[in-house]
Amino acid sequence: QSATYVSEDDALARARAELVELRDVMQELERNPLPASIEVKLKPGFRDTDHVSAVADRLRGFGFVDDVRFGRDWVEKLDRLRGLAAAVGIVVGAAFAVVAIIIIGTTIRMAVLQRSREIAIMRLVGATDGFIRRPFLLQGAIKGLLGGAVAIGLSFAAYLLINRYLLQSAFFTREQAAAIVAFGALIGLLGSAMSVGRHLKRV
Repeated sequence: QSATYVSEDDALARARAELVELRDVMQELERNPLPASIEVKLKPGFRDTDHVSAVADRLRGFGFVDDVRFGRDWVEKLDRLRGLAAAVGIVVGAAFAVVAIIIIGTTIRMAVLQRSREIAIMRLVGATDGFIRRPFLLQGAIKGLLGGAVAIGLSFAAYLLINRYLLQSAFFTREQAAAIVAFGALIGLLGSAMSVGRHLKRV
């Protein structure tokens, strides 16, 4: 993503600003012990251990580079943390999907029961079950769609907070966000289909 040259003087000034407890010691230095360096920042999505190690190995091949440091232990711990977060996210997402199906199904069931008289009249005039189902299926799909959009919005808010106060992370791509919203609509459609199909027979 970027490469920034840090001179010896800049490195010393940064150390004095960040290491306050050693400021007096640094003031007494006769010469600057810190070398010049180049700080390389990788693009989001390329900050895992494999990509960082590959870039570090490539940089070591340049003759003017004496040493490359990137905190391998921290990067590996961060990778494990991301993997754990992904696993937890899948489990929580699956649980929320089941809960969403139940809630939407219950809502559709109540709607079917409330409109039982209208449904009976529609059947008397020749309406098929498929025709009667459509509004309920559409209602469930819209609720699922809105739920997916809200989930993306909350995730984006969490992403901003994490980037500001904890660490740099990547957000969903447009394709991934669209897939999540579409999945929400599918969950809503599935929940309403299961509910309306079961309760329409009782009306």
